[in-house]
Amino acid sequence: MNPAAATPPIETEALIIGAGPAALFLAFQLGLQEIACQLVDVLPAPGGQCHALYPDKPIYDLPGLPVCSGRELTERLLQQLRPFNPPLHLGQLVSGLQRRPDGRWHLRSIDSGDSGQEWIAPLVFIAAGVGAFLPRKESVAGLERFERGPAPQVCYHGLPAAYTAEAMAKRHIIVHGGDAAAVELALELAPPLGADAPGRITLLHRSPRFQIEPALQAALEQALAMGRLQLVLGQPVGFDTVANDPAALQALQLATPGDGHATLPCDWLLPRLGLSPKLGPLADWGLALERKHLPVDSATMATAEPGLFAVGDINHYPGKRKLIVCAFHEATLAAFAAAALLRPGQRQLLQYTTTSPRLQQLLGVAGASAAAG
Repeated sequence: MNPAAATPPIETEALIIGAGPAALFLAFQLGLQEIACQLVDVLPAPGGQCHALYPDKPIYDLPGLPVCSGRELTERLLQQLRPFNPPLHLGQLVSGLQRRPDGRWHLRSIDSGDSGQEWIAPLVFIAAGVGAFLPRKESVAGLERFERGPAPQVCYHGLPAAYTAEAMAKRHIIVHGGDAAAVELALELAPPLGADAPGRITLLHRSPRFQIEPALQAALEQALAMGRLQLVLGQPVGFDTVANDPAALQALQLATPGDGHATLPCDWLLPRLGLSPKLGPLADWGLALERKHLPVDSATMATAEPGLFAVGDINHYPGKRKLIVCAFHEATLAAFAAAALLRPGQRQLLQYTTTSPRLQQLLGVAGASAAAG
């Protein structure tokens, strides 16, 4: 059991680890099989790698979509999944997976606040891509102490627990990073022009060049020109704490261009340094991994453990191709196999959403075919 869990375990028929494209389409396919599922992902938003790493870059190899961004693909998958409305548990890292005496799986997660959730499910689907996408951490030794506690001052996901518009106006907030996530967050937090803001929003980056789209670059330049936020060039190398309170962060020590040095007041540090895929706790679950991948039966996507499936980049089988379209196929096979495992005495019929009244009713489009005719 997880002593930090704030609520009792959630019982569900299926739990999907991951919320990327493969996981979202898998949840849809499970819905068509009338299997109740929930999804859990370490990222703060659904979409996985597509949404987190290249939300605006074009994807050209999706069936029926000549071009589609990672953001648009995520939105379309969520729209498709809406009839089933499975719970999404975001910002949660699944830290444990164990078999219960009754054959079901017991899972537990942790979040950034050291709390978490537990689940009990007969079916578990690992759709974690190449692993959990975890934020790249600051390289300053000792800074991690400010990530913990009831009022953390260093937050890699979301905003500090104590964040309010009123509190923000009185704090020095540093957003550290050079990609779209950092710039968008800094612009979101920047006070409106003319606002009485004794605090300051600072965008910290090692160079004046940002890896962002032209429209976002223009918005940043406008905000800087208006004084809504400031840009500081440098790299954190140390920190200062409040006098007589070593648990409270007060300032960052920076190495600046030209071998310079600066001190930057800091009440809240919000690093947005990108994401790095790591196998994470999955490596410690005692599963039969082969080169950091889970071998599966290519007909069912089942692992060697009964009730445990893997789809997407995390799995491997002869002929495997790491493509989104292949992951969608794997999700479909896994859902059919799960239904057979969950209801062994029930005959499985192959039905089509174009003609099946049952599937159309599940999707909330019952009678659509007749109306179209």
